[in-house]
Amino acid sequence: MKIQYRILLAGLSAAMLLSSCNIYRNYSRPDEVTTVGMYRDTLSAADTLRGDTTSMGNLPWQEVFRDPYLQSLIAQGLEHNLDLQTARLRVQEAEASLQAARLSYVPSFNLNPNGALSWYENGRRQWTYQVPAAASWEVDLFGRLLNSKRGARAALMQSEAYAQAVRTQVIASIANTYYTLQMLNQQLAISEQTVISWRKSVETMKALKLAGSVNEAAVVQSQANCYAIEASLPDLRQNVREVENTLSNLLGVAPQSIECPGVLADQSIPSTLSAGVPVQMLSNRPDIQSAEAALMAAYAATNVARSAFYPSLTISGAAGWTNSLGNMVINPGKAIANAAGSLLIPIFNQGKNRAQLRIAKAQQQEALNAFQQSILSAGSEVSNALYQYKAAGDKSASRKEQIRSLELSVNYTQQLLQLGTSTYLEVLTAQQSLLNAQLTQVSDDFQKMQAVVNLYQALGGGRDMSVKIGSKAAEKAVKAEGKKFRKEFRQNNK
Repeated sequence: MKIQYRILLAGLSAAMLLSSCNIYRNYSRPDEVTTVGMYRDTLSAADTLRGDTTSMGNLPWQEVFRDPYLQSLIAQGLEHNLDLQTARLRVQEAEASLQAARLSYVPSFNLNPNGALSWYENGRRQWTYQVPAAASWEVDLFGRLLNSKRGARAALMQSEAYAQAVRTQVIASIANTYYTLQMLNQQLAISEQTVISWRKSVETMKALKLAGSVNEAAVVQSQANCYAIEASLPDLRQNVREVENTLSNLLGVAPQSIECPGVLADQSIPSTLSAGVPVQMLSNRPDIQSAEAALMAAYAATNVARSAFYPSLTISGAAGWTNSLGNMVINPGKAIANAAGSLLIPIFNQGKNRAQLRIAKAQQQEALNAFQQSILSAGSEVSNALYQYKAAGDKSASRKEQIRSLELSVNYTQQLLQLGTSTYLEVLTAQQSLLNAQLTQVSDDFQKMQAVVNLYQALGGGRDMSVKIGSKAAEKAVKAEGKKFRKEFRQNNK
């Protein structure tokens, strides 16, 4: 008995010593991942953009979107958007999984009382029972539990990054939809004003017909064009209603009418749009952080697959009371205790373990490819947004001059028509060109604001700056936010 006890104690000591030695390296970002030359210069088709020391993505969203009404809508969306609330719940799920992985290091305890009543013919009844408390502990000899915990932490980081990405998406979607609503309202107002103007033109044409300056065909043509503009108004109003419904959905409320004061040209934006040095994308973009967290999880899963080639040691024991020892029934009960250790050494399942390791390595390479692709996509999105903003600015001055010239053209052709030296076709062409230019100018203003939104989103803006993904502070913030959300959820569902 003493020899067995010494062997068990020696095995336990060896296990503790081996488990304290980590045979796996910590995850480090692969050398082949690079962010050099991620942005294209907006003035050159070949040169890459030299990064600024600061990034627009680091600005709070209140400093980028300065419209007070838009700010109130974004604040409402961050509080009530259902996709964002679902993302927060996923963070809580990942946090619970990490807690479970941490508890794998702690021995498990179970109480398993049982009893039996036996009776034989012409014999007396016999009552036997056992009240054992059992404990079991897996010694992490070769890092299986350690890498499982690392994988769970990477999953938590991934879910946190996903929540941040949803937050950024909610802010960008609300801003984009708000600017779309402003654009449609402006185009609707221009079209309504054009209808009023063209109705006056119809009356003018009727007066000129009575004076003999134009014929009936010109009057009918002017009426037809006026009706065409009137027919476009219901489509614009329908588009406004649909965008209002989309914005209501983002805000987490029932479809309703939404005010949209002001015009796009009056929107205030940061004086300079800086992209930041390319490496900042790795710390700003939640999707890149999520992709790297997935790579970390795959790296840990590969280590778990490797640990299957090594022995595993489980130590168990039980203590309690029983009145049944073998074939004897003893009353009252006596104390019992036992301890055991089991060592599992894989022998005949090496083929399966090798297959699992090959799968894990392939999945790790897939995660690495996805990580690299997310960086390339981020650089493309930033480059597109920068050039979109530049293109919208380049068109602005030319569009203003075009509208000014077309307004003069409309006035001149109308005066010439009244003098009998011009035709109605020239007036119609000038009026139609002016309307198209005015509607296009609103679209240009929208594209400029959309470029600001796209660039802010592409740079990972809108993050909760108080939460650093993967840190202890992040876990505490997640817990606090989850507690607040559950409280609000219970209150709203009473």
